[in-house]
Amino acid sequence: MNVDRLKKMAGAVRTGGKGSMRRKKKAVHKTTTTDDKRLQSTLKRIGVNSIPAIEEVNIFKDDVVIQFINPKVQASIAANTWVVSGSPQTKKLQDILPGIINQLGPDNLDNLRKLAEQFQKQAPTPGTGATTAQEEDDDEVPELVAGETFEAASEEGQAQAAK
Repeated sequence: MNVDRLKKMAGAVRTGGKGSMRRKKKAVHKTTTTDDKRLQSTLKRIGVNSIPAIEEVNIFKDDVVIQFINPKVQASIAANTWVVSGSPQTKKLQDILPGIINQLGPDNLDNLRKLAEQFQKQAPTPGTGATTAQEEDDDEVPELVAGETFEAASEEGQAQAAK
């Protein structure tokens, strides 16, 4: 780099003129703990109450489920506000399906029907695809011949290779 070019770039960064005063106060950056305290004070003002003994929270979005295991749940029914805090896991609906059927509402039952249709399309019908796969496997495996062993066949193969 050229020295003149560096001086030109440094001059463009300066906020004040050549004889300007220095900044007297250092900029203090807020940490996440201050944000967390502000959030808790706002929630306290709304009047949320902690709801104990909740083992699992599932939030359904299309075919994706956001799952919280052992979350901290707070609610304010008057403000129509629910706070779920904890570590979330994003899973597909079919992965956790057997355990959550009783939690599904009428709108998610439509998604369940769509999933069932997709599985039926993906799964081969018993009469068509399965028989062709068995036939292909039969072609690859040689049939057994009475009186022959694998050792005898391998010795014959080695003898033919030696000739």
